[in-house]
Amino acid sequence: MKKYRIRVGLDVDDTLYDCNPYAVSIINSRHPDDEPITVEEIKHWGAHGRRYEERIQLYNDPEFVRTQPITEGAQEFVKKLSEIADVFFVTAVPANCMSARAERLIKDFPEIPAENIIMGTRKDIISLDIMLDDGAHNISSSRAAYPVLFRKPWNTDLSGLLSVNSYDDFMHFCEMVRNSFSEKFPVLGNGGVLCLVGPSGSSKTEIATELTKRKGFVKPLVSTTRPRRRGESENAFRFIGEDRFVAEMKAGRFLETTVYSGYHFGTSESAIKPIVERGDIAVIPIDICGAITLKNLYRQRAMLVFTRRERSAAIKSIISRDIDLDDKTRRIMSLDFEYRNSEVCDVEVLVGDDVSAVVDKLIDMVNQKKE
Repeated sequence: MKKYRIRVGLDVDDTLYDCNPYAVSIINSRHPDDEPITVEEIKHWGAHGRRYEERIQLYNDPEFVRTQPITEGAQEFVKKLSEIADVFFVTAVPANCMSARAERLIKDFPEIPAENIIMGTRKDIISLDIMLDDGAHNISSSRAAYPVLFRKPWNTDLSGLLSVNSYDDFMHFCEMVRNSFSEKFPVLGNGGVLCLVGPSGSSKTEIATELTKRKGFVKPLVSTTRPRRRGESENAFRFIGEDRFVAEMKAGRFLETTVYSGYHFGTSESAIKPIVERGDIAVIPIDICGAITLKNLYRQRAMLVFTRRERSAAIKSIISRDIDLDDKTRRIMSLDFEYRNSEVCDVEVLVGDDVSAVVDKLIDMVNQKKE
């Protein structure tokens, strides 16, 4: 079967070219006697952080745009992506910088035709299959079927959005969307991974707990920097500090990592592989970013299940939790984004007050699809 050729839009600043890091390096070189500023200080896109006036001035300088370093791996990524998709550059630069931006893109990415360069600030009116952008404001207003957030220090506190950590993760997602037109339904009869994806308050953890009471379903131990909640078992997660998590992540310990409500979560191969190899099913409540990564690792042996609960019930569940007010606010505000994630899941289940009924339905799905 011929594959559908998807249309993919790519942001440019801090997606293909270093923007904030480059600006920070220039500013620090201008003020060698002052305490250096860091990219991690930039918590939101735009006028935030120390010396932000200088950063904004650089963004409006054609010479800055003309000399921005290419992000490592960007050229190989675009070339590979262009083999399976029609790629468009969607970039917002001031009018006086447009020529410099176009010249760089044409020179650095010759496989993309010049007519596929779209410039302007109204990214919300551009309709594509998939859009990759590091600006959360662009993702939240995008008309793309699948708007994807590129994780950066200034957007890690956001939850619920489709997001990726690397070019490889994004390529995997694009391949998954493209293959969804022809791939068969997942088969977990000989072992696999069942990812529970859904908005906060949709009972993912309760469903996972009930599933693991049934034969053949096991919850692997996930590492997190989140503090243990009151009454929560010490074995609910592998609770570790942020420094240790980051060190293990850099060492390649995790198959996938994500950030949810400001905390890191990571799943290791050593936690999942033994479960799958003995023919059991690893049950993981997980956000869509991690689920996509596992789907591309285990392919037809991974099932993404969207747990849909009525919005009012989900909000009540969030409000009643023993978490701080800021965390509750973030979770409630992310609900609309999280409900959109149902489109990339294999199946959807409606969650009511009876979690056992949902579990029975999931078990039936798994059993009906056994080889």
